[in-house]
Amino acid sequence: MEAGELPKAERALIDRFLRFLESERRYSLYTIRNYRQALEGLLHYICSSGNATKDVFQLVGPLTLRSYIIEAQRSGASKRTLHLRVSAFRSFFRYLRKHGEIEHNPVAGISVPKYRRPLPKFLTETEMARFLDSPMALLKAGETDAFSAHRDTLIFELFYGAGLRISEAVQANWGNYDSRSQCLKVLGKGNKERICPIGEHAAKLLQEFKTTHAVVKGRADPLLHNLAGQRLSAYWIQKRMKVYLRHAELPDDLTPHKIRHSFATHLLNAGADMRVVQELLGHASLSTTQIYTHVGLKRLKEAHQQAHPRA
Repeated sequence: MEAGELPKAERALIDRFLRFLESERRYSLYTIRNYRQALEGLLHYICSSGNATKDVFQLVGPLTLRSYIIEAQRSGASKRTLHLRVSAFRSFFRYLRKHGEIEHNPVAGISVPKYRRPLPKFLTETEMARFLDSPMALLKAGETDAFSAHRDTLIFELFYGAGLRISEAVQANWGNYDSRSQCLKVLGKGNKERICPIGEHAAKLLQEFKTTHAVVKGRADPLLHNLAGQRLSAYWIQKRMKVYLRHAELPDDLTPHKIRHSFATHLLNAGADMRVVQELLGHASLSTTQIYTHVGLKRLKEAHQQAHPRA
């Protein structure tokens, strides 16, 4: 094995694990990429330390992982990054042990500095309306075509109307939509199916797009597609979103997931039950949903401080 080259057997195990996450657990491509970087970074650290043997992962122990974490901290890795990496290690070694590749999980007992999850960013209702109007505004200005304007409006209305993850939206087929109930069946994290009401506005746009502009309309055909009838990628949608963010004079670092944040925040601010919002988002834990109540509370406190005479 040449210097800088990672051992093939261990790379194959990483690839197998990531395929499992993508196909069986339905992890996003963004998470898959981050997990790959974390695992290959650990493997490179072990190899560059001169500790590489025939069965690298079999011999990895808590001491090796702690040394890696300390080195990463010294190199300037943030608490968020460390938590992500340890999460990747924990999941990976659990997978290896389950499949008989290792005898012990070296991540057991490993801890990292506490990381306080930041409050999710979101658009206000006014900002969201301005953003959602952008595709049609560009069509009116002659800067895009009718197919693109109607399809792109539909894309972002689905994100906002149903709180979809980007991976759920790109995988949706026409057969997953029930026009009578105005609901879309999606496959989320952990291969969990859920039924998402999309709202009357998005339902009207979807029907109009299918009737007037859609290139493919079969039950197994992609709901979101290009003029060649091909399924859109998550990367393409993220890149396209920046066009409309700039037009709406909004920060172009906002992502489709921020629209999902906005969906949840606006529902809770309007008095929706948290358990219902949890179900709509497909959260396994209520604690994940509760972070959006903190966003609403922060805004209430700010308004109170600005307006109340004794605040």
